[in-house]
Amino acid sequence: MHNKNFVITSLQTWELGIGTTIRNFSLEISKQNKVLYINTPLDHTSWLRNKIQGRKDRRTLVISKKEPLLRKINENLWVLDFPFLIFSVNGIPFPSLFNFFNYLNNKKTAKAIRPILEQLGFKDYFLLIDTDIYRSFYLKELLKPSLSIYYRRDYIIGVSYWKKHGSRLEPLLAEKSDLVMANSSLFCDELKHYNPNTYLLETGVNLERYDAHKTYQVPNDVKTISHPIIGYIGSIYALRLDEPLLCKLAKKRPAYQFVFTGPIDEVFSNSPLQHMSNVHFTGAKTLTELPNYLSVFDVCINPQIVNSITLGNYPLKIDEYLAMGKPVVATDTPILKEVFGEHTHLAGNENEYLVMLDKAVQESTDPKLKAQRVLFAQGHSWENRTSILYEVLKTFSTK
Repeated sequence: MHNKNFVITSLQTWELGIGTTIRNFSLEISKQNKVLYINTPLDHTSWLRNKIQGRKDRRTLVISKKEPLLRKINENLWVLDFPFLIFSVNGIPFPSLFNFFNYLNNKKTAKAIRPILEQLGFKDYFLLIDTDIYRSFYLKELLKPSLSIYYRRDYIIGVSYWKKHGSRLEPLLAEKSDLVMANSSLFCDELKHYNPNTYLLETGVNLERYDAHKTYQVPNDVKTISHPIIGYIGSIYALRLDEPLLCKLAKKRPAYQFVFTGPIDEVFSNSPLQHMSNVHFTGAKTLTELPNYLSVFDVCINPQIVNSITLGNYPLKIDEYLAMGKPVVATDTPILKEVFGEHTHLAGNENEYLVMLDKAVQESTDPKLKAQRVLFAQGHSWENRTSILYEVLKTFSTK
């Protein structure tokens, strides 16, 4: 697909310091098409929280007229920020009142988007809504795109913040969208109940960033850590990771060094892991730094806690681990078994994890297995994933 226009809205801002699915899709799409990425507007509550906590947010700078609304990321990709705040609506208990103020929010953002579309020459365009259930709920009606797509990238209605209204609105958003894309087969099965035009669009991997054939510089904060190193890269949050399991694994395998790279929440900040000599937290790193850490790991892990949020989730990090040729031990879920079962070690409990970790350490120096992992991950490039989106869009564009 070439020379088309895409408007993409998402819960995740462009500046989010992790490798996000929708950011990577946007970059890949912009290689052949024009993309306007909409940074979700700040509401009053978020703005106040950022101010109290001293957080720097580019959207605040745009509101105070210290930064321009529109940025050009590359030849075909722009990011739009809004110069205003919107109502904080999630705490409204009554659906009808919530709908009223949420519509006002949508109307306000749509009004700001229209002149930018005209400025960029976006006459016909695809609207891709990346899990933005509230702030994009009415954009199909207000912006009138040639085709609207709802993309469930994550099961956000499993999070308490989104349950109240999100569980009510997501089925409605899926139903009224022209088509629905989902990040896992489990998500597809759920959303087909609301829209039969639902298709699988899994996450990809940045093969330029995660390249097993490159030589990476060993970061200073892990240079003195002995091997074997069991590593994890990503958000270290108890909502997704099994903290009690990790405590047991680190205790029962004192010869293994466990390294966690990523932002950390309060549960892990106060965990017994912090006091174990074979456990190391490096903190959050930039996207360009992450492969340096991953290159040091002998074995990579994804110790998910199984809940409604993680059950149908497609973990991007598994592709990144495999692209670097690393043995992987992960919690057994239907999606992991379906997609990665032949190339990862899946464990359902503590004992299985211990056995699989030992096996993975033994395999970490096997060049044949490394080559198989890399070859498998290469089939999940962003180019391949985006071509699936294009094929679906071509089908619907001709109807």
